[in-house]
Amino acid sequence: MGLNITKLANMESDRSEEFLGKVDSKLMMDINKSQIVENDEWIDMIEFSIPYIEKALIKQIKNIVTEEEIIKIELIKKVTVESVKHLSKNVNFVDQYDQNSGEVIPKKILNAYKEETFITYENRFLYTLIKLIEDYIYIRQKDNESEYKGKNNQEANYQAEIKYKKEKIKVNLDYFAESTTGIKKSKDQEERIKNIEKSLKMLKATEIYQTLVAKKATYVKAPLKMTNVLLKNVNFQYAVKLWNYLSEQMEIKDKAINENKEYEEKGLSKKLVDENIYLLHLIFKNNNIEQSLKGKKKNAIEDKKMRKEMTDSLIEKIIELNPDMTDKELKQLIADKLLVMKTKKIISLKPIEDRFKEEMDKYMSRVKEVRLK
Repeated sequence: MGLNITKLANMESDRSEEFLGKVDSKLMMDINKSQIVENDEWIDMIEFSIPYIEKALIKQIKNIVTEEEIIKIELIKKVTVESVKHLSKNVNFVDQYDQNSGEVIPKKILNAYKEETFITYENRFLYTLIKLIEDYIYIRQKDNESEYKGKNNQEANYQAEIKYKKEKIKVNLDYFAESTTGIKKSKDQEERIKNIEKSLKMLKATEIYQTLVAKKATYVKAPLKMTNVLLKNVNFQYAVKLWNYLSEQMEIKDKAINENKEYEEKGLSKKLVDENIYLLHLIFKNNNIEQSLKGKKKNAIEDKKMRKEMTDSLIEKIIELNPDMTDKELKQLIADKLLVMKTKKIISLKPIEDRFKEEMDKYMSRVKEVRLK
């Protein structure tokens, strides 16, 4: 599809084809586009690890710990070896001592007992990992609040030489365009994050997690203490892998990459520019204008001669009709008439200007219609 220059300029088609056939042109394009690449790797890691974290929490790893407290002797239920050893090192707790029998009656004694607890290092690690996942999601969503902004640039250079009849025409045209682009995050990513948040709520509803919250368990700090459970238990192995990944990638963001393409355009775009060059040629070098300028020069000489003859004849007529008119009266009459004629000429230009503007508007409308076809 072309611009139909011949139709637009109301010229013969063979003339435009002759001109375009002599166009030796080259159109180089340079397109630079900014593109965002979403980082979904962290989502993949969390989605993959959550089932293993859930299994680790449900398995309920417990430790048997020995709790110790100093109580009054009358409250003790069972005196253990640990109680006797403690008393021997803390004689200030002894109330009475019988030297004959060797009987010792303490006023206070150590009460030691064993108890199962969820407050283990491994469970505290899972407790901290869930908090780490929540913090990581918060940071990523905060980054997503601002829409990514990029720039797309398009440059073009057009050079042409045309040897048309006795003329040599050269054209050098540079084109540059820049636009700002915004790329929003995908809905798929948002949906996946929502599913992760639902899974975290389920993990936080488990008995172990609730117990850790009730006991106000302390968070685990890096570096991790690699216990046998963290090293050998498969569920904890994947949990540790996620811990390390999130800790190292806390500042990761979506990447912006640039795509650049330079090439020589030989198709429709080049053809359209060639035709536009023909239009420029018609504007700057119109044959009708040339002929008109030549004719005006010739006519100007003839018109000058004719105006002189007519003026002499008119003056003779005026003198014949007014033989008693003095030179002064004749000059005043001519001056007054000249003033009236100039005034009429200025006034008469207004409708001509309006007509000219109307015709120009029609011409521009035709240009738009042809370009849109």
